[in-house]
Amino acid sequence: MTHKPRPRPDTPHHMTEERLDLQQLARQFSREVVLPIANELDPVEGQFPPELIEQMGEMGFFGILIPEEYGGLGLGVFEYCLVAEELSRAWMSVGGLLARGNGMGGGFTKEQEERLLPKVAAGEWLGAFALSEAEAGSDVANIKCKAARDDNGDWIINGTKMWCTFADQADYIILFARTSTDEDPSKRHRGISTFLVEKERGEFPAGMSGTPARKIGYFGWKTWDLNFDNFRLPADALLGEEGKGFYQAVSGLEVGRAHTAARSIGLAQAALDDSIAYMQQRVQFNHKLADFQHLRFKIADMAAQIEACRQLMYHVCTQIDTGRRCSKEAAMVKYLAAEMSERVTSEALQIHGGAGYTKDFPVERHWRDARLTKIFEGSSEIQMRIISDELLGR
Repeated sequence: MTHKPRPRPDTPHHMTEERLDLQQLARQFSREVVLPIANELDPVEGQFPPELIEQMGEMGFFGILIPEEYGGLGLGVFEYCLVAEELSRAWMSVGGLLARGNGMGGGFTKEQEERLLPKVAAGEWLGAFALSEAEAGSDVANIKCKAARDDNGDWIINGTKMWCTFADQADYIILFARTSTDEDPSKRHRGISTFLVEKERGEFPAGMSGTPARKIGYFGWKTWDLNFDNFRLPADALLGEEGKGFYQAVSGLEVGRAHTAARSIGLAQAALDDSIAYMQQRVQFNHKLADFQHLRFKIADMAAQIEACRQLMYHVCTQIDTGRRCSKEAAMVKYLAAEMSERVTSEALQIHGGAGYTKDFPVERHWRDARLTKIFEGSSEIQMRIISDELLGR
């Protein structure tokens, strides 16, 4: 008989020895490898070095959710979010990079899984997600980018996409385009299909072009507006059933929201850690900042908010991993963690004073990146609508 590993005496019951070891591994990697890269590249808006991606692949980080039979770790969303939180403590962009492997294979056929997932798990074949458009952000059903078959059965794509992060460096793009239109306005979500666009890393194929967004944070990679001009895909590029792409787009929302909550929590924890260190060093009026009660109370409040969101995230991850529906709770943790992250990182910047408003300290990076968490993966307003609909009905 096999026994599940017992948690250490001083840890919560859900933190097994394996989870604690994985968390510590990710924390050490984040501190020793990711943080120096972030401190060097974020101020100049540089891009991830290939060596970082290679190291993450070697450590298995891109295959946390991929079954062992395909070379992955075969773990759950709980472990995925543990690693995402730790990586985001150094650079949220790297916490996001984690998702370029894990969870990108939805809709793959068995043959595609066998051929592609081992390369995904190793970090050799990473993806990007082309879903949003100028008029289809929160309103995903309003996609206008079109895919039509030609006489040979190939797909011809025309239209635009926005907010496609990593599109240039990705080895493939999951593209959503409209293949038919239902005349009933309430059924706009019908007729959206999903396509696999295989490409060379670092290039755009013929018929696809891109313009990088002039964003204020989330550096390390570029976020693109894409244009498709008679872009050709083979007939077998269709993923899943034609016209069912909307359901593929929303099927992973709970995982995406837990992952974003983890990144928010990691950012906030980093800001708290930096603030504690700064308060223990900075002297004013012959006292360390840590001696002033109003600043001590700020730290206490920041820590309490972070831990409350972390525990809710653990609950949501457990619900997902045990197959229980938790759309309301996933929306709650995404909403609460994102809002908390902006508040906590802003307080951290205030604690640093003028120094916090420079690029000499990483707290400004955490503050800029935290602001994004209230927008992507479903804005705070969308999360509140989901929660209220669950409680009050639509």
